[in-house]
Amino acid sequence: MAASKPVEPQSGSGLPRWQLALLVGTPIVLGVGAVYLWNRSRGKEKQGKRNGERKTPEGSASPVQGQHGATNPELENMSPLDRAQSAKNKGNKYFKAGKYEQAIQCYTDAISLCPKEQKGDLSTFYQNRAAAYEQLLKWTEVIQDCSQAVELNPCYVKALFRRAKALEKLGNKKECLEDVTAVCILEVFQNQQSMLLADKVLKQLGKEKAKEKYKNREPLMPSPQFIKSYFSSFTDDIISQPLQKGEKKDEDKDKEGEASEVTGSSGYLKAKQYMEEENYDKIISECTKEIESGGRYTTEALLLRATFYLLIGNATAAQPDLDRVINMDDASVKLRANALIKRGSMYMQQQQPQLSTQDFNIAAEIDPRNADVYHHRGQLKILLDQVEEAVGDFDECIKLRPDSALAQAQKCFALYRQAYTGNNPSQVQKAMDGFEDVIRRFPKCAEGYALYAQALTDQQQFGKADEMYDKCIELEPDNATTYVHKGGNLDKAIDMFNKAINLAKSEMEMAHLYSLCDAAYAQTEVAKKYGLKPPTL
Repeated sequence: MAASKPVEPQSGSGLPRWQLALLVGTPIVLGVGAVYLWNRSRGKEKQGKRNGERKTPEGSASPVQGQHGATNPELENMSPLDRAQSAKNKGNKYFKAGKYEQAIQCYTDAISLCPKEQKGDLSTFYQNRAAAYEQLLKWTEVIQDCSQAVELNPCYVKALFRRAKALEKLGNKKECLEDVTAVCILEVFQNQQSMLLADKVLKQLGKEKAKEKYKNREPLMPSPQFIKSYFSSFTDDIISQPLQKGEKKDEDKDKEGEASEVTGSSGYLKAKQYMEEENYDKIISECTKEIESGGRYTTEALLLRATFYLLIGNATAAQPDLDRVINMDDASVKLRANALIKRGSMYMQQQQPQLSTQDFNIAAEIDPRNADVYHHRGQLKILLDQVEEAVGDFDECIKLRPDSALAQAQKCFALYRQAYTGNNPSQVQKAMDGFEDVIRRFPKCAEGYALYAQALTDQQQFGKADEMYDKCIELEPDNATTYVHKGGNLDKAIDMFNKAINLAKSEMEMAHLYSLCDAAYAQTEVAKKYGLKPPTL
């Protein structure tokens, strides 16, 4: 097993967009740079980042020479605008000295003196007074003055951002998101402060919406295609195998190649029969009967029930069953290893990489010839940016199971990421050719199309990427991750995100999807307001 090292525990997750396609049902963890579609089409227009927070008012902190430095008797000979500028400059001087009440009075004088047709200057005076109110934590006044400034100058970034911060302080997240989205777009996503505020508000909104929707939703059994795809990621999973001869009724043992009709008392055997018939809704209840009766297949029933709890998005119910199987010393190694893999995947979805790491490493220790261990641990290593070690795990899986389509596709994707991040064009092309080979050899593997589409998107081959996503959706119509990645224009993206929200398998995944949807919707509103043309992916 030299080719496959145990993964080192890490405390963070930070999963970039390209990594999300690797786990079926993994939470969508995106930073705001990936959330905003505008970032793709406009993010390169300016170079460098402006990271400074806007705290100071605009204009010189002390009066300049000439007219603005005039003595009081000379004020009578100054124009109204010059007198307003003089008052503003005096206010700036008080502001710099931390005398915010005096600064506010000076800015108020400037507003009163300024001719109404001088909209640019007047908007600056309102914005400066808002900055002083901000220092006094008077958020309502900040919002009022920033609104005046924005009314006079709709693209006034400083006023928009200051108003966004005040709105966030008062808990008006929706209005805050619209303002900060406008700032991000107008600044072409180059200011860290506005990006961080957008990310914060999006996450808060997502969590609030998901908490409400998730607690009231009915458990949703995935489609038969999705369930089959899920189980296809396991090749050493006893519970997903067809009924064996020893599990059939005596009168059915001679029926080779036929699914036997189980009418005995074993709830687990009935559940297995329902699996073969794709009658998935009855599986949990039949497993519960087996467990409560203390039947012969209690361990298998616990694992099967936990698996279907995970499939319907009920990790809370699944974990006690998985824990019991893992801690059963008399349980078969295959069952314990499978439970460890599934619990490790669950921990990864919950962004607990240390616990996930421990489970995968224990599974590899107790069942070193189990191809599933290396396949799923390879996914974890990619998510933790240990790409070279991930390739080693996928190689080990393929050596044990050469016909593993998922491992072949994910190894190809790992090699692509390695070449792409290493800026190696020849290896990138080799990986792209590898994807073509994977989808040719395994045309029913949705993961192959999804991962190839990710690579094509990186290469800006959006037309072909859409073809691959469409094929993936055809094979797995309720895979939320595919809808998210496919994206499209903003209106289409919103539709995709809403579909994905209804298919989310955890509250955390749903929260991230709501964040994505809110970001896309905010951009459409800003585009309408400012007459901008929304981007496409």
